[in-house]
Amino acid sequence: MVTRPLSRLSEYSWQIDPHDGMRVPGIIYADHKLIDSMDDKVWEQLRNVACLPGIVQAAYAMPDAHWGYGFPIGGVAAFDPDQGGVISAGGVGFDISCGVRLLHTGLTNDELQPYKKILANELARAIPAGVGSSGSIRLTSREMDEMLTGGAHWAVKQGWGLDSDLSRIEECGCMEGADPAMVSERAKERQRNEMGTLGSGNHYLEVQQVTGIYDISIAQVFGLSCGEVVVSIHCGSRGLGHQIGTEYLQTMAISAVQHGIELPARDLACAPVNSDLGRQYLGAMRAGINCALANRQILTDMTRKVFQEVLPNSCLTLLYDVSHNTCKLEAHEVEGESRMLFVHRKGATRALGPGHPALDEDLKKTGQPVFIGGSMGTESYVLAGTMESQQRAFGSSCHGAGRAMSRHQAARLWHGRSVMKELESRGILVKSPSFRGLAEEAPGAYKDVSLVVEAAEHAGLSRKVARLEPIICIKG
Repeated sequence: MVTRPLSRLSEYSWQIDPHDGMRVPGIIYADHKLIDSMDDKVWEQLRNVACLPGIVQAAYAMPDAHWGYGFPIGGVAAFDPDQGGVISAGGVGFDISCGVRLLHTGLTNDELQPYKKILANELARAIPAGVGSSGSIRLTSREMDEMLTGGAHWAVKQGWGLDSDLSRIEECGCMEGADPAMVSERAKERQRNEMGTLGSGNHYLEVQQVTGIYDISIAQVFGLSCGEVVVSIHCGSRGLGHQIGTEYLQTMAISAVQHGIELPARDLACAPVNSDLGRQYLGAMRAGINCALANRQILTDMTRKVFQEVLPNSCLTLLYDVSHNTCKLEAHEVEGESRMLFVHRKGATRALGPGHPALDEDLKKTGQPVFIGGSMGTESYVLAGTMESQQRAFGSSCHGAGRAMSRHQAARLWHGRSVMKELESRGILVKSPSFRGLAEEAPGAYKDVSLVVEAAEHAGLSRKVARLEPIICIKG
């Protein structure tokens, strides 16, 4: 094992003791194998996060943590605005509110199999995917601002989806406090033709089969059973979110000195939450969240229509939609006192425990659904939030397998056409406009998602409920 500044707290948790300007410790949730394989940049970035003003309790890294821009991907940190706490565009990420929603189909795998090829072809035809992909939706300036304010509510009002979807989306489908005026015209222009598009990178629409149940009582509340076919949609705020991140990172880096902030790294550019710049970024970032929620809602409507055409007996209902690149104002208990904190989750998902007031009534019995995506040819998992997570990581869990190598390295090792053929030999149909994209997202480029999920469960961050295996994957 490489020598690192770590002390072991338990079998699944490790601490970086405060040093070199750290205001709080760094905590990493992982087992020994994941720690050994974790890149050293995670340590460096977590240490830097722990140096930021107003940070509370600790800087956390999830079991899937790897190098990112600013925060490590899989990084969580909370800041107290009354103690000079900051908000960092690098702590949210460029793909604001990238997230996953899971849909029931009302079908079994046996019922789907005869229609598998035609369903894959029709989904690929209907769902725009790939770098710079654009759809048929064209928003006027007024519609853009309404979308940025209304999120999934706006989308449903326009006819994309059902009112019943909204209670199963974080923030009930609309992030309050969004301010479209804080979003540049350049960002809006980039998004004008991208609503209802999947994008590229690790985004996907995947048809999956439930192949394992680990907690029967929670699975029953979630409506999951072995043999059932479900659909996962993973995407975010597209060009708009990226532009917001780019512009505010630059502005925050320039203004850090006037706010008296000494940045441990330029990519951790931030501003006091209570400053004009902090409030401006909050308004823009919340608009980005609404963009992502609206985008996934539109994609859901498109997916429903394809299923209805190919499999009229299907009925796609939403289990849940959760984001994993956000900063949210939340109440958390710290040292016996309830405090309002701005919780950054970069490549980490909220994982609220049973009884939390933000959850739908039936989900209060189980805790919030948590989705941990695999990588085309590997399984994905459904988990549930825990009470322990609220104490250990501000109600957070991991969001995916986490990359084991860069996209450039993956493209040197694999060829997209070979990846597609290998997956097809295993019964997984993959549709993508880019063979290079498939190479970059090859299953071997990611960590073992099962190890990540086991670590999350044993660390108390979330409870394992069900395993999903891919049938059809639409990739950018």
